[in-house]
Amino acid sequence: MSLLNEGFSTYEEFELERKKTDKRLEFIDGIIYMSPSPNIKHQEISSYLHGQLYNYFKGSKCKVFAAPTDVVFNNESKDEKKRVIPDLFVACNPDNFTENEYIGAPDFIIEILSPSNKSYDMVTKLNLYMNFGVKEYWIVDPIDNRIMVYFLDEGMEIQFSLVNLGEVVTSKLFIGFRINTNDLF
Repeated sequence: MSLLNEGFSTYEEFELERKKTDKRLEFIDGIIYMSPSPNIKHQEISSYLHGQLYNYFKGSKCKVFAAPTDVVFNNESKDEKKRVIPDLFVACNPDNFTENEYIGAPDFIIEILSPSNKSYDMVTKLNLYMNFGVKEYWIVDPIDNRIMVYFLDEGMEIQFSLVNLGEVVTSKLFIGFRINTNDLF
């Protein structure tokens, strides 16, 4: 993950920059981030999870999307927008889609770590997703072969569990969705 701008930008400046390039750009708290192309291991994991999620949600109102589909978080009371490109996300509110993006908090997001984006996904995006009400967030770590699961309980408190190689990760939100880490890593 690299910073595209040295200083702070407005969302409008970000949109102008985004229209000038086909690079994957994200905007959080006045900073423009540029995502590098993912490596093969990252793509293998993403493809596997996308297939599992697609099969699980087939025929339901929930839909799974893979990067580069944009998600816009909009806090109208503070007049601020943030735009990210999650590796995978599940959205169950079809009214939040425009032609090119999803506006609002998806129900479930998965990010797959790369050496260049580790702290970005584990700190910046974790805080963003939980603050905007993403109900479940998985951080898949192919370096240490583990999955960090963050979810909001009924009281909107953040809960955490760690799933290691050889274990099964189970969604807290979507009953019956489970991944054996031996199949994933």
